[in-house]
Amino acid sequence: MTYTDQVITCSDCGIDFVFSASEQEFFAEKGFASAPKRCSSCRAQRRATNGGGGGASYEGGGGYGGGGGFSRGPREMHDATCARCGKDAQVPFQPRGDKPVYCSDCFRMMRG
Repeated sequence: MTYTDQVITCSDCGIDFVFSASEQEFFAEKGFASAPKRCSSCRAQRRATNGGGGGASYEGGGGYGGGGGFSRGPREMHDATCARCGKDAQVPFQPRGDKPVYCSDCFRMMRG
C-alpha cells in the first residue's frame, strides 16, 4: 500500500501538522487503527502532564497506550513479615529493614 502525506489539525492547539507517509506506514505496521489527533508538541506536553507514561501515547486505538502509557505487566512482589501481626505478606518493594512493613489488612487498618 502506498501512503501520501496528510495534513491534520491538532485537536488541542488547532495548528495543522503533517502526518507523513512514513509515519502512516509505521502506524500500519504497529496496527494502529487511526491517525494521531495531536501534533507532536501537544503529544509531548500531554505525556509530561500525565506523569511521563513512558513512550509515545498515540490516541485512537491499537493498544499503544491510548492516554495511559504502557502496561507494565505484573508487578514484582517481595516476601516480608508484617510488623504488626507477624503474618507473611507480599509487598511491591524490596523491604530494607529500616522501616516496618505491614500486610495489606494491617496497612488498611492503620490508614483508617
